[in-house]
Amino acid sequence: MENISQSKTSSVFKKAVLSGFIRKEDSAAILYDLSFLKQRIAYLKSCFPKETLHGLAIKACPLAGIMQLTNELGCGVEAASMGEVRLALHAGFDPGMIVYDSPVKTAEEIAFALSQGVHLNVDNFAELGRINGEMAKWRNGEKTNGEKPGTVGIRINPQIGTGTILESSVAGEYSKFGIPLKTKRQELIKAFMENDFLTGVHLHVGSQGISLEMLVEGTGRLYDLMLEINSLTMEQKGFSQITTFDIGGGLAVSYFRDKQPVSMEDYVAALKQRAPLLFSHQPSDISHQPSAIRLITEFGRWTYTNSGWTVSRVEYVKQDPSINTAMLHVGADLFLRECLNQKDWSHEYTVLDNDGNIKTDVAANQWNLAGPLCFAGDILAKNVSLPVILEGDFLVIHDTGGYTFSMWSRFNSRFAPRIIGYYNDGEEFVLLKEREGMEDLIRFWK
Repeated sequence: MENISQSKTSSVFKKAVLSGFIRKEDSAAILYDLSFLKQRIAYLKSCFPKETLHGLAIKACPLAGIMQLTNELGCGVEAASMGEVRLALHAGFDPGMIVYDSPVKTAEEIAFALSQGVHLNVDNFAELGRINGEMAKWRNGEKTNGEKPGTVGIRINPQIGTGTILESSVAGEYSKFGIPLKTKRQELIKAFMENDFLTGVHLHVGSQGISLEMLVEGTGRLYDLMLEINSLTMEQKGFSQITTFDIGGGLAVSYFRDKQPVSMEDYVAALKQRAPLLFSHQPSDISHQPSAIRLITEFGRWTYTNSGWTVSRVEYVKQDPSINTAMLHVGADLFLRECLNQKDWSHEYTVLDNDGNIKTDVAANQWNLAGPLCFAGDILAKNVSLPVILEGDFLVIHDTGGYTFSMWSRFNSRFAPRIIGYYNDGEEFVLLKEREGMEDLIRFWK
């Protein structure tokens, strides 16, 4: 199952209204199918070795209730900032299940992450120098309270090119992230030879718009580097130094029911062919590799997007000679990428009447779906074929579980919507986040 059907969103919406979870003041709401999410995570875990650390990207969905659920399901998290590290610790994640990837870590943040036992991925050589200085405190006995520092990997740009969405591609010849493999290969090898604490490699090719071939080739290039480095460290140090391999995330999802994305099974099968030792737990003599490499994944969009959907009341309808406009309670505040780049980011939509029933007859004129913010670009979609929409109807925006509320904008001081989770197609509801009130808004700006 890739997408939640129109009929299920209609049924769950009706149940949410009847149970009081969607109220009159909830002009918009975000809903998460938590049963769907649990199935999604179970499927992910079934495709990889059981020892794999699945560090779900917090930036895709930072809701505390969902983080606590994924923790209970045995997942870890990937944190892109110290704020996200703190959120993960607050949610109860064991520090060893947290992957810290920010490209702008301060010295204080590095010290904290290492002291907590978090796995940290270095972004650049200057950062590596800071970490070396912090690690010296353990080597020199300054850290003597029995704690062990967190493990350390290094982010490497495999330079395999850009996908169809430039803004979400991070493995071109130039990238703001990581160390480029082609021009810095010898420096990378030297870094491992000089720093025994450096035991991992990390890559991320991009998210959405990245082909299966690019994802596999990116992993393959780092795999070849790992074999070379481990052969050298075995020869000169007596051990294979790289024991952690972080493949990042990036596998595309489908925002449309008639388009099937690459399956996780096909992705893993291709990885096994290109980088077999990442999935081998048998003793091996190939390049003196260890019998097992700890795999880390960082799937955020793939995990969360299809599990969530958003519903907004249609407040007004504007009719012009060639186009109709539905005025909604969500726009660029919740769908920043969609409003600013409609070519690459779009959704399917369902129109519900005031009772939550699906409308089907397509209107003569197409529709613009406009948000509530005070700038001309606040239009979620243009020229969409939809049924006749009336004031008081509801519009469902499908597949909004990732990279929507986590990118919430404060522009115009709109109240953040209520966020609701549900199980078993709406037989059970849970409140994930309350709709903001006036005191919340004042507290933010004060």
